[in-house]
Parts: sequence; structure tokens; C-alpha cells
Amino acid sequence: MTSSNESVVLKLAAGVLGVDGVHAALAKLDLDPALDSHDTGSVTRKSFAAALNLVLFHGLLARVPSGAAYVGDVIAAGGRIMFDHGALRTIRFAEGPTGDLPAGEDAFARILKPLGYSVAGIYPLPRIGMTGRAYRHDDAPESIAQFFVSELHVERFGAVFEKAARRVFGKSRDPLGDAAHRALAGFAATGCVAFDVAAAALPEIVGAFACHHNAPRVTDYELLLAHSAEAAWIATEGNAFNHATDRVADVEALAAAQRALGRPMKDAVEVSTNGRVRQTAFRADPVARRFIDTAGGVVTRLVPGSFYEFITRDIDPATGALDLTFDSGNAQGIFAMTKAA
Repeated sequence: MTSSNESVVLKLAAGVLGVDGVHAALAKLDLDPALDSHDTGSVTRKSFAAALNLVLFHGLLARVPSGAAYVGDVIAAGGRIMFDHGALRTIRFAEGPTGDLPAGEDAFARILKPLGYSVAGIYPLPRIGMTGRAYRHDDAPESIAQFFVSELHVERFGAVFEKAARRVFGKSRDPLGDAAHRALAGFAATGCVAFDVAAAALPEIVGAFACHHNAPRVTDYELLLAHSAEAAWIATEGNAFNHATDRVADVEALAAAQRALGRPMKDAVEVSTNGRVRQTAFRADPVARRFIDTAGGVVTRLVPGSFYEFITRDIDPATGALDLTFDSGNAQGIFAMTKAA
């Protein structure tokens, strides 16, 4: 993708990352030039989606040293990253929202659908009490990163768990303000908004991929953790990118090479039921997070943070196109990366 001053994606993302930051981010990703626009007076939904993904990928690397080290190796060797998808986790109570935040995946459907994404698949995740949805971009499905949005069904874990979950998540804040709502309404109506409208909205929409509740009590965190590692992860990380994924030619060979370097690679590669989608990942990097202790003071613990994933997708012979689907078994295996830091 061009780094010209006329690049809409660059100019949008620079409003969040700064000029140096956006050039560094652009140097890492293999972005399709067709996603960009040189009409600096307006922004299409696909250009906005590309800028959003650029910023989110940059943020993930800032939190995941193992992923940043891998990406650094790729860049040093003259390569770039094909950003396949990002994943995030949400909470859904049986009834009602999570404070001011819409319930579960609804909090992100209101963002992704106006930006041109549609639900391409629903994936039950029964072992971990969740449901995943793959959001794929209608305009450029192979070159704009997908979003895998999962929601945890609180009612599946019992009444005591639900009470703790309501204490942690029940007063969540809504990060979207007037700027975001104005832009999303414009994208939904026409697929395009004025540049200044898009630029004002991007920081708010990026901010949705963060934590919107207060630091949990230690006792509530431990109760959630005893029943669901995924709920405990959301308690500390919120709706941040759980992982970002690099689409690679041979995930098995890559896993062997990264393991030989001593990086925290998953033990096995996950293979989809149809055999065309193969995934593995680094284990989550630890992060320091604040908790409230029983005396009302603040304590800090190391907990699992986000991680970096790898995927190989083969051609679907029925369509002749890249198999962009996901697999429930693969997803549940990959989710285990946040069980230990």
C-alpha cells in the first residue's frame, strides 16, 4: 500500500498512531492497495476498515512481545504480515446488557456491520460455554482481516458465577460517543463518509477494543477463574484483541521453526474437520494487572494477556477460492493459549 500523503488509510491511522507510528505499522503489513483511496475528502467503509485493522494490529504487537519478536524477524528477512483475522471476547448475560455496554457480540455488530462486515459463520464452542461469530468483509473478503467475535454465556456457569460476573461486568461503560455514532450511521447509509467525520470517529471505535469495567476484586476474579479461564481473561483484558493472526503458507513448518527458536509455541497444530484450515499460536504473554483485595486496597498480579496466532488456509475445491471459514474444534484449542502465561 502506498505511503503517500494522499493515502486515506495512512492519514486516518496517523490520527491515532502519529506519523512515525503509522509508517512503522504500514511497514509490517501486506495491505492490498485496492483498499486505499486517494480521494482525501471522503472515506469508504473498506478504507476505514483497513485503517482500523492497522491500528488494532499495531496495538496487539505492543502488548505481545512474542508476537512483536516474530514480526520483527519477518520484516528483517524482507517479508510482511498477511493479517488474517483478529479475535475478541465478550460477555452475555441471559437477560439485559452489561451496564451501558450492549450485550455480547451486539457491542461489536453495531460497529462491524456498518463498516461492511457480515456474519459468515456461527461456531458453537460448548466446551468453554461460548459462541463465536466470524465477521467477514463484503467488499474484500480475502484481503481485509476478519473478526472472530465470541461471547461467553454467563448463565451456563451457575448462579454463584453469575453474581460474580455481574459484580465485575455489570457496570461496564459504553466507549462509543457522538463521533462514532455519526460515522457509523453514515457508513450504514451510503458506505462512505467525509474524511473529518471518519477521522473523528476512529479513536472512539479503536477505543471499543479495550476494557470498559473497573478492576475486579481478587475474590471475584478467582471465582470466575475456577469456572472459566475465558471469563477470567475478560475480567482483566475486557474486549481487547485476544489475538491477531498471521496467514502463512505452511503453519506446520513455521511452528517447528519457532519452537526451535525457543518461543512459547502451542504443542500441536489444530486441523479443521475439512482439513483445509490449520492453526497454531504462541502461548499468551503475561501482563501485570490491578485487582482490589479484601481490604479494598490495590494489588498487582501477573495474568495471561493476549497472544499471536498463525493460520494456513487452503483453496476450497468447491469454490476455487481460499477457505475463509473457521472451525469450532480449532477455536476451542486456540482459546486454551490464555490458560497459562
